[in-house]
Amino acid sequence: MNQATLHQLKVFEAAARHGSFTRAAEELFLTQPTVSMQIKQLTKSVGLPLFEQVGKRLFLTEAGRELFATCRQIFETISQFEMTVADLKGLKQGQLRLAVITTAKYIIPRLLGPFCQLYPGIDISLQVTNHERILERMIGNLDDLYIMSQVPDHLDINFEPFLENPLVVFAPFNHPLAKEKNIPIERLGEEPFIMREPGSGTRRAVQSLFDEHGIKVKVKLELGSNEAIKQAIAGGLGISVLSRHTLLTDAHEFSILDVQNFPIKRTWYIVYPAGKQLSIVARTYYEYLLEAAKKIVEQNLIPLSITADKLSE
Repeated sequence: MNQATLHQLKVFEAAARHGSFTRAAEELFLTQPTVSMQIKQLTKSVGLPLFEQVGKRLFLTEAGRELFATCRQIFETISQFEMTVADLKGLKQGQLRLAVITTAKYIIPRLLGPFCQLYPGIDISLQVTNHERILERMIGNLDDLYIMSQVPDHLDINFEPFLENPLVVFAPFNHPLAKEKNIPIERLGEEPFIMREPGSGTRRAVQSLFDEHGIKVKVKLELGSNEAIKQAIAGGLGISVLSRHTLLTDAHEFSILDVQNFPIKRTWYIVYPAGKQLSIVARTYYEYLLEAAKKIVEQNLIPLSITADKLSE
């Protein structure tokens, strides 16, 4: 390994993470032949194959998996050193890697803006995905912090609640039930329903409530994003249950139905693996997020008490 370079390790890490030379080349702004050449030279230095191809898929060999884990440790150590030096100089700079649950995309980017203005030297990597993918990323230690609505009980983690995330029943603004009060939950079984995809935390929370009350809804569509569901609702294809925070845009197109047992009380949590040493940048954002969420609640900057009547005005 004496002849291996840091650049070769970065190329290898990207290829291993993506399982693709092409995607690694795109991420690093290199050509695919360059990526292949760098990995070929690194393989020669290691003395064992790092990848094996089965059909069209690329897999790590045992040596490749060991090197991939080592690369993570190396880059984490370098990152910690860079940020420690920056902090000693009185600066905040480096990289912040966030992975957030889909519903949080309506609020986290709004909170990132002021943070980036405070610390312009920090580069942000933001991954938005569903609950299952968040868990996969956490197990792989791919990010600094995770924002999620359901804390896993099978992983050793640190977590702290920072903002409520109530789930409510969305309908088109002109829906027949929009003006009714205290609608029995059983009534939802008569409506065409739009669900998030399997693996979504929102879907699990909704299904758990329905199972508890013996409600069977007619699922007309399964969609993988809140925006797609909102478009389907606006188009009159059915009703759904979504985070109230998704009303930050296009509120005039929807009603929130006053249904018994709603809203489903949910909370967003800041999560990271137990034993993980947060970087200076991650710790700074962690503290910033808690303070920013407190201000949101105190100043009522997000309308958590919007009613169907107000929405239909």
